[in-house]
Amino acid sequence: MRKTQLALLTLGATVLAGIATVTPAAARDYPWCAQGGEYDYPGECAYSTYEQCQASVSGRLLYCGPNPRVAYGQAPQPQPQPRRRTRPVAPY
Repeated sequence: MRKTQLALLTLGATVLAGIATVTPAAARDYPWCAQGGEYDYPGECAYSTYEQCQASVSGRLLYCGPNPRVAYGQAPQPQPQPRRRTRPVAPY
């Protein structure tokens, strides 16, 4: 019984540690958006080139438009830099 409890506690701690270390993907503003249909304004802004956007919207009753955050110069929110862990150096 004690081994089972210890095993469950260890498993729970491992899962919590794994969840705590997951970070969201870095946000990036792409210059082209698929717009219309099921997408609200500004649309699905996930395309680096107009050609990529055109290939994606082909046959979907959508169109490509510029991403307003990129086109009108809205600066993206600054991402905090992760802190680097350093080991203390022993004095000589």
